[in-house]
Amino acid sequence: MATSQARRGDTRRRIQDVALTLFAEHGYEKTSLREIAEHLDVTKAALYYHFKTKEDILISVADDLGKPVDDLIAWAQAQPRTLATKQEILSRYSEALWGASRLFRFMQENQATMRELSIGESFKDKLGALGALLKEPDFSMTGQVRCMTALFAMHAGMFAMQNIEGDPDAKRLAILEVAQGLIADAHAERG
Repeated sequence: MATSQARRGDTRRRIQDVALTLFAEHGYEKTSLREIAEHLDVTKAALYYHFKTKEDILISVADDLGKPVDDLIAWAQAQPRTLATKQEILSRYSEALWGASRLFRFMQENQATMRELSIGESFKDKLGALGALLKEPDFSMTGQVRCMTALFAMHAGMFAMQNIEGDPDAKRLAILEVAQGLIADAHAERG
């Protein structure tokens, strides 16, 4: 028999899934809590038990799906600043990014909304922290651009590859290879 805590967790996850789907289909601004409740076949009061606002739902999704990125940053900060570490950062980020692809697609398609919400700033901080872990102060300007481009190539690649036929993991690995190549080039020109 499921505990009430487990049922609450399942309900919370269902709310997050339905909300993220509706946000992606109709846009964040055009989706109401009433619509989310209707799609879940619950009352608005029942939805309020878990989340008071749409932003609360989105923050919870970002917290849950963004935890692997937080864990990655913490891990990376304790590692030596070598090329191998940086390539491992990209490898782990690739897995986290694809694991949270629905959230990142939402963020990409709702950039104006993201700038207004607290999770937009939080995500920007995470990207900044990852970028700082990838580049070095003694890299040339070109090398620093390569490091930052490696991160953005992973995001852009995920969207560019969604309409290309092929195995999803093969696509992810191809994007990762390009990103890791950019980091290797930055290190190589450093001498």
